[in-house]
Amino acid sequence: LQDYADWEAASLAAAINKTDGCKVKTVALTKIPVRSIGGFSVEPDITVGEALSIPYDGLVLVGGNSWRTPDAQKVLPLVIDAQKRDIVIGAICDATVFLGVNGMLNQSVHTSNWLDGLVQYAGKSYTGSSLYRNEQSVRGTKLVTANGTAHLEFARDMLIELGIMAEENAVLWYRFYKYGICELFKEPGVFQKLSEAGIL
Repeated sequence: LQDYADWEAASLAAAINKTDGCKVKTVALTKIPVRSIGGFSVEPDITVGEALSIPYDGLVLVGGNSWRTPDAQKVLPLVIDAQKRDIVIGAICDATVFLGVNGMLNQSVHTSNWLDGLVQYAGKSYTGSSLYRNEQSVRGTKLVTANGTAHLEFARDMLIELGIMAEENAVLWYRFYKYGICELFKEPGVFQKLSEAGIL
């Protein structure tokens, strides 16, 4: 959607595209370029309508400033399709609120930017407050949710949930980017582990 949060998808997309056989495709309402909060323009690969008729392995809803607009509801058929296919759905930042508004956070553990805001905006459609976890990122049942400050945690959990990285490697990837090369290289043998995991 317009005004998407580019940083919330960048780390995950880069890690996915580095993996053999896995490629990120951008999906939008039309093929007209979409501009991010950071000013990057993306020319979408496919439309929501086209995505409904092709195979895919995961759906990532990137946060931003448009999830509370009428355009957001036009994404709903794709989310429903992903649920029917039993495909992993990831949502970060205000995209989690979109899921809450549409009753999609009531059956699995999840998180969002903050519970009170989710409850207030989603209203009666959201009955999952007992499943809410006050954590940066949460892996649920075919669902990964994260708050807007958790793009690395979100990427780590999506890489695990999608089966793109073994959990041990995903955690190593996360630590590498979270704490930095200078800190991580203090650990004996970590360079070899990073190389073997394909992170370097």
